[in-house]
Amino acid sequence: MSRMSQDVGELLLGSVPFARTLGIVFESVGDGRAVCRVPERADLANHVGGPHAGVLFTLAESASGAAVLSVFGDQLVRAVPLPTTATIAFRKLALGEIRAEARLTVSREDVLARLDAGERPEFDVTVDLTNPDGTVVTTFTVTWTLRPTRV
Repeated sequence: MSRMSQDVGELLLGSVPFARTLGIVFESVGDGRAVCRVPERADLANHVGGPHAGVLFTLAESASGAAVLSVFGDQLVRAVPLPTTATIAFRKLALGEIRAEARLTVSREDVLARLDAGERPEFDVTVDLTNPDGTVVTTFTVTWTLRPTRV
């Protein structure tokens, strides 16, 4: 894991205690991408033996937040990243350890230009959740904003 990955993962897990309770592990974070996973645990299971939908949602949202922080973490003094909406599609039965891969869908320059213009920019991060065999089991899109810090 690179130093940036470690810093962003630690920042996210330090500021979101619930993500720590799930045992989320960050594998890599940088350049608008994040990969993390949640181990298979009986206490996180649903009625069909896979991870509960809340676990999948939290894993995906955590990956998206890390992707956002990897690009906009240096803007925290003037703006707070916040999710505004999320859409999750359960495509196949999730089983075992689940991996999330998040990707920012806009450029840093576009978002910062809107922030500099006094706007509250919104942008999407997409996340694929996969089973250990690589099958996409869930897709997730979260819309984030950078809310200017009140002075």
